[in-house]
Amino acid sequence: MTEKGGISIAYVTIPKDLSQVKTKFLFNLTKRQVICFGCGILVGLPLFFILRGVMPASAAALIMIVVMMPFFLFAMYERNGEPLEKVLRHIYDAKFKRSKQRPYKTNNFYTVLTRQAKLDKEVRAIVQGR
Repeated sequence: MTEKGGISIAYVTIPKDLSQVKTKFLFNLTKRQVICFGCGILVGLPLFFILRGVMPASAAALIMIVVMMPFFLFAMYERNGEPLEKVLRHIYDAKFKRSKQRPYKTNNFYTVLTRQAKLDKEVRAIVQGR
């Protein structure tokens, strides 16, 4: 905020690309992040308390962190504006679903015109009885 002639002027930064703006839901997190963090907590905390009775607390905490990490990755990771599941889907499609060899195909307009001219010539020859 600056003062100009006794008047306070507030500045607010507005992003140029409004598609990048995400609506915050709770604790400055998006709904997606809240759901993913909640699922991670629902899976991780009971696991910690179950394992704490069987092994040392530090080992149980380490296992809990490893189990909760995928939930946190799904909540926070984005690449080029796409969430982790879309990125993983693209990787799966590229590695397993699509063929490795991609043939180079073009639509040669000249070839199409030449073929059509040849067919027109044949049709004229058939119609004229040659």
